[in-house]
Amino acid sequence: MLTHTDLVTGLGSTLRATVGGDDRTVERAVADSRLCRPGDLFVALPGESLDGADYVTDAFARGAVAALTARAPETLPAGRTLYLADDPLAALQALAGWWRARFDPRVAAITGTVGKTSTKEVMAHVLGARARVLKTEGSLNGEIGLPLMLLRLRPEDEVAVLELGLFWKGEIRLQCELARPRYGAVTNIGYTHAERLGSIDAIAAAKRELVEWLPPECTVALNADDARVLAMAGHARCHVVTYGLGTDAEVRADAIEDFGLNGLAFRITAGGLSARVRTPLLGRHSIGNCLAATVVALADGMTLIEVAEALATATNPLRLKALPGPNGSTLLDDTYNAGPASMAAALDLLAATPGRKLAVLGDMLELGEMEERLHRALGEHAARVADLTLFVGPRARWAAEAARAAGGREVRYQETQDGLATAILAEARPGDTILLKASRGMALEQIVAAVRGADGCGTDKE
Repeated sequence: MLTHTDLVTGLGSTLRATVGGDDRTVERAVADSRLCRPGDLFVALPGESLDGADYVTDAFARGAVAALTARAPETLPAGRTLYLADDPLAALQALAGWWRARFDPRVAAITGTVGKTSTKEVMAHVLGARARVLKTEGSLNGEIGLPLMLLRLRPEDEVAVLELGLFWKGEIRLQCELARPRYGAVTNIGYTHAERLGSIDAIAAAKRELVEWLPPECTVALNADDARVLAMAGHARCHVVTYGLGTDAEVRADAIEDFGLNGLAFRITAGGLSARVRTPLLGRHSIGNCLAATVVALADGMTLIEVAEALATATNPLRLKALPGPNGSTLLDDTYNAGPASMAAALDLLAATPGRKLAVLGDMLELGEMEERLHRALGEHAARVADLTLFVGPRARWAAEAARAAGGREVRYQETQDGLATAILAEARPGDTILLKASRGMALEQIVAAVRGADGCGTDKE
């Protein structure tokens, strides 16, 4: 918990004034008034269309005891405190950096185009076998989310496993300055964010900021199966450990068995030692997550046998969920987000499942000038895997064209979601596996809910 003295000290020169009571302690900080609960500090950030300062009163009504804001509300409820700052975001970051410096957790920072969340979950699980671990919650990464997570550090946290998000060049360096990681991991480089950053080389340079920041005494895990990630080794001052499926990787996996929805088995080799792993994690792409976690766990003092034992008890951390579907089918709900690499991984998982395979695939967003080429590549991949593919969205038209040209067994296309749930219900048969995946903006989770609700198999995604 943060006291009033902590807040004033941590905010330092960013603090313009305080108003109201000063005897409350703060449990956590949040930047969305709708998420406030008793004991919270509401950080009122200005946005492109909304100003958080307009929601301070709402935050107080939901139980927040304090607010960090540039502008005071017309009335201040009794017992509430305002911390006034000209730039609330800079103030939040200053407070988070000060709070982080009070403790000495071993911080592992993860970045990459896809796989950050699943790698974070696996890494936290493995390290949690020997230590108390704080891990990134939800989407709390980036210049706003990471400071909010750092303020959740407590003295008893021995390790923190944190995601580093990317929206602009320099953002990862900023997060490193705040979090001060001892370990790093870069999962891969893909075209997501190309619309903002301009090119895949610019994306790689922005992600590389983690590698460049780490001091010589630190360790970074680099995915040797991704050429752009592997090239980051030349920019490192710290100890580099490569991981992957290739024989040149220092921590590698082979003898792979993919059991579809029943998990994986493989052998990990590191430092001349090997261990067999049997894990419930889904999809061959999960192996990379396991290897990145292995690099960091070994650097943190665990043995390879301890790592293998921890991986055997890992619960599936993916946003992809295997759910009971209509008419005795199984739904693979991977609707949270999508990019070229995660689409390919999801299709590979679908390919490893038994029975008839259906893919419902929507637009991938933020791909910039590469969007047509990458959607066509998606269509070609789907044609090799799915017995029936339903493409939806204006960009998915390119994928449908490519899937038909590649000899897809049955390919359908529609620009909008109208009638999509009905089509899935009409096609689903006992034993089918149905993958649904698209970028977040496509809101395909609404189709999952509609399909499961119509069939009576429920809408609980857990």
